Amino acid sequence: MTNPQWTAVDDYFTDTIAPGDDALTAALAASTAAGLPEIAVAPNQGKLLHLLAATQGARNILEIGTLGGYSTIWLARALPADGRLTTLEYDPAHADVARANIARAGLDKIVEVRTGAALETLPVLETEGAGPFDLVFIDADKANNPHYVTWALKLSRPGSLIIVDNVVREGRVATEQPGDAAVTGTRAMFDLIAAEPRLDATAIQTVGTKGYDGLLLARVTA
Repeated sequence: MTNPQWTAVDDYFTDTIAPGDDALTAALAASTAAGLPEIAVAPNQGKLLHLLAATQGARNILEIGTLGGYSTIWLARALPADGRLTTLEYDPAHADVARANIARAGLDKIVEVRTGAALETLPVLETEGAGPFDLVFIDADKANNPHYVTWALKLSRPGSLIIVDNVVREGRVATEQPGDAAVTGTRAMFDLIAAEPRLDATAIQTVGTKGYDGLLLARVTA
């Protein structure tokens, strides 16, 4: 199979069972117009996040890596009216775009975008007693994946779900890549999870409009 075939299948899935709407389309368009990298999750992956959050019965969600807020919108739409989503974005310009997209989607009352390095804002959340989070979605700089998972575990509860995106790295994750910080960080995360008795996890490979990649799911057990 080739990338055009993967894309065609993703487009078919999206058109039939995971169609977007004006707010989602506008979020992507605004992000592109603002010069953000076009690395948001695919629409059918966004729908997967939505369904996982809904199945989880999530009322309190943490997202590490906001970009333009596209995945944020998908996740927040799974929350009840009194739910809460906190999303962390390093780049202030990206955060501004995300806030506008989230407001356009009518979700600014339940979503908070915090700006700054996540490893600096996560301890603040802990101090504020912001958790426990029912679901944590990690889609930020991959070198820090083990640190983000460690914080996700601190801020969760038994039964919480941790999702990490982009863990396959086009297959490079299978072998050591000393010159690739994203692969090194992701492999360190896998080692951490494998040795952590409080996490029960798996990972899957995916193909589609985002190319060849995959995601990790980990359930907090204790």
